[in-house]
Amino acid sequence: MELLVASAIGVLTAGGLYLVLRLRTFPVIMGISLLTYAVNVFLFASGQLTVGAGPILTDATTYADPLPQALVLTAIVISFGMTAVVVMIALGAYLGGDDDHVDDPKADPETGNAP
Repeated sequence: MELLVASAIGVLTAGGLYLVLRLRTFPVIMGISLLTYAVNVFLFASGQLTVGAGPILTDATTYADPLPQALVLTAIVISFGMTAVVVMIALGAYLGGDDDHVDDPKADPETGNAP
């Protein structure tokens, strides 16, 4: 079970980094979302993966730690809000410049200034 979760975290992180480096607006937003999901799964897995254990402390040996669950719930809400903000900023930049490139315009090699 731990190998599966660790592999899922690795795949989400690799996919998120690849999309962030694409230098287009929509893939960057999707890459940030994938990185957020990877961090959420990592936080959730940090509270020990216990199968069939209740979230409330009933027995000192078998219970699920509620702190990572609360952290992940808070992170989900914050990431949803930040994704909405980033989408609106990207939409405004696209409508203002008619281009969805994330990088700066090419600089003049002689002067170093943007055209």
